[in-house]
Amino acid sequence: MLVLLPPSEGKAPSGRGVPLKPESLSLPGLAGARQAVLDELVELCAADEEKAREVLGLSEGLRGEVAKNTELRTAGARPAGEIYTGVLYDALDLASLDTAGKRRAARSLLVFSGLWGAVRVTDRIPSYRCSMGVKLPGLGALGSHWRAPMAAVLPEAAGSGLVLDLRSSAYAAAWRPKGEVAGRTASVRVLHAPTRKVVSHFNKATKGRIVRSLLESGAAPAGPAELVEALRDLGYAVEAAPGGAGRVWMLDVLVDEVH
Repeated sequence: MLVLLPPSEGKAPSGRGVPLKPESLSLPGLAGARQAVLDELVELCAADEEKAREVLGLSEGLRGEVAKNTELRTAGARPAGEIYTGVLYDALDLASLDTAGKRRAARSLLVFSGLWGAVRVTDRIPSYRCSMGVKLPGLGALGSHWRAPMAAVLPEAAGSGLVLDLRSSAYAAAWRPKGEVAGRTASVRVLHAPTRKVVSHFNKATKGRIVRSLLESGAAPAGPAELVEALRDLGYAVEAAPGGAGRVWMLDVLVDEVH
């Protein structure tokens, strides 16, 4: 099983560890595209703080994020699972998983990123600010920048098993499963059951809980149909729309309480 996650806007501090080693990151086929984004982002933030803040869509109160980006090559690096914070990652709570759960997380979780493309939770990265929605002056829109490299690398990363897609729309645009891979991919929405509406906070929190439940249980669904059964066994209310040949399954997880 491969689980595709969005990153978080907020991130933990880099800390004092060994700096980034780009060659150590997973999915080495993304190395060239990563280097291109890293080079332009660092140069932009070092050369013109105001322009960088505008390009990155940062408010005055987030001015310090520009300075953080200038130090990406020298700042301490930590496992991505420790860098990403926020509602989904608080609910997932990787640090409190048992040893078996942490091993499953290392194998199965892939976090999408405007800067790195995608990383495993064990990949060591510095704290940064660069969403997939950014349009860099030189490279252009990052969603478009990542499409070709992702198309070349992600089918192999997906292997032959289930792909569970929990990404937000901006990150989903960087890679859309096609063909045979799409047929074994399940995309999940979390809906407030009485209204059938998506609400951002509990959508993210429930997705974090879903991943944690799967990791804790050791469930290994072979495909979308088996995932539906596994989630129901874990206590989730799930409605499924099968994808058919070459089409992604759409799963709605229904939640009564907004929390």
